[in-house]
Amino acid sequence: MTFKVGVGKSNFAALRKAGNYYIDKTELLYELVEETDHEVTLFTRPRRFGKTLMISMMENFFNIRKDSSGIFEGLKITEHKEFCEKWLNQYPVLLISLKDIEARTFNDAYDMLKVRLADVCKEYSDLKNNDCVNPFDAEIFVRLEAQTGSPADVKNALKTIMRMMHAVYDREVILLIDEYDVPLAKADRFYSSMLDVMRGMMGIALKDNEYLKFAVITGCLRIAKESIFTGTNNFASYSVLDEDFSEYFGFSENEVTQLLAAAGQKDKADVIKEWYDGYVFGNSNVYCPWDVMNYMSALKKREHAKPKNYWKNTSHNEILLTFVTRTDFFVSHKFEILMNGGTIVQTISDELTYETLYSSEDHLWSVLLMTGYLTKAHADEEGETVSLRIPNREIESIFEDTVVAYFKNTIDNSMQKSMMEALWNCDEQAASKILSDLLWKTISYHDYHEDYYHAFLAGAFVGLGYEVVSNKEKGLGRPDLLLLDQKNRRAIIIEAKKSEKESRMEADCDEAIGQIITRKYAEGLYGYEQILCYGISFFQKQAKVKKFLPSVKKI
Repeated sequence: MTFKVGVGKSNFAALRKAGNYYIDKTELLYELVEETDHEVTLFTRPRRFGKTLMISMMENFFNIRKDSSGIFEGLKITEHKEFCEKWLNQYPVLLISLKDIEARTFNDAYDMLKVRLADVCKEYSDLKNNDCVNPFDAEIFVRLEAQTGSPADVKNALKTIMRMMHAVYDREVILLIDEYDVPLAKADRFYSSMLDVMRGMMGIALKDNEYLKFAVITGCLRIAKESIFTGTNNFASYSVLDEDFSEYFGFSENEVTQLLAAAGQKDKADVIKEWYDGYVFGNSNVYCPWDVMNYMSALKKREHAKPKNYWKNTSHNEILLTFVTRTDFFVSHKFEILMNGGTIVQTISDELTYETLYSSEDHLWSVLLMTGYLTKAHADEEGETVSLRIPNREIESIFEDTVVAYFKNTIDNSMQKSMMEALWNCDEQAASKILSDLLWKTISYHDYHEDYYHAFLAGAFVGLGYEVVSNKEKGLGRPDLLLLDQKNRRAIIIEAKKSEKESRMEADCDEAIGQIITRKYAEGLYGYEQILCYGISFFQKQAKVKKFLPSVKKI
């Protein structure tokens, strides 16, 4: 059979009918209904971990208005024959997705919510003409369908439709809500107004609703029960910290191995693991499914396709910038530990409110964990205090792009100018201090590798009006950095070394200067009236600068 990848397909029926590769997660249905029996179940996971596809799979399985036996054929759930006889296409299902309810003003967001409710009504438009339906409910339904419903109609919308379904099918209704928290996550300045709408709509649908069989809800964060799920009975929530259901969102090692075998790409196992594995949900180690399938699609088109960051274009990185720009949080050293492959220990909460999301450092670390920027370091950790790390190369690149770029862009320009003044004046002591100060103000990563210091130096001289040349051919070798002030016919040559210990810094500066001399870096700079050469050594966040003044023929 030809291996087919359905990237971006979140419609379960379409994916199965197209013959796209599907990693079987249908056992969740049995565990959800037979082994937990909760009236309301909330699953929170980062974006792109299969929540919408899971909800679609549930809708296709339970929906009495469909015949789904064909698309579930051969999947694990069909091994539970009695369960399938009892549940497969046996209940009315109301599905609503709130993932697109975002706008800059409350009125616009509220209008989008009304449009979404109208779309749902159109899917079930036949209900309003059924003789079993209460005519007053039918009138409300018509108003919702026409987007003319009152605020009371909107808040009661889900229960109204469920009551109509119950009247037609004489069975309780299964309610599925996808991305329930998006309207609140995007509310910002009108949070309280949107919270009032969402609390009313969901509270009425979930609390003491005689037409409800059970509800399954997905989102990125668990909003505190007191905030939106007030009074909801038999409520269960499963986040990235919980062991139950942990294997159903994301791909396991074994599932990826089977996927690669089916695609004929077994040799890509190591690179996929490096880039897209590393998440710990509960006690399960998982890969990000969105990234794995995108890379499989790229390999299908181009045999030698390189892995890349598919995740950053699907989510917002403002949370990282929020961290580093907060003057009341001192977190740069923690970012350094994380970006150098280490772990930090933090107090975590999986029950938050968007209104107080940025009120404490603990909340922000919690958000980074819940949204997939960080993961637990150990699967067996429990409790509120856990070790955190960056999961993989992909997320590491987001940290580099976002965090390092921020610090680089906020370097004090006056310090840069002072540094250049010290270098032109051959003031080694002042240049050493300013470079050290700049190091303390930046994020260091890759464990202080020599490449990090080269990149740091290059960035320190950007935007000052000089031509900055890095590792270009000069003389018999390549100087690390060359600064050309053509207007004033002067130049600076820099050779940098990373010292293994502080006591080696002086000797490493001398070694750098010796390299400038023996490789004759300065001899290629004819016509410049002033040429200064510097050996610079780095040890962690310290810099030492030593000068050398070459004798160069002028022509």
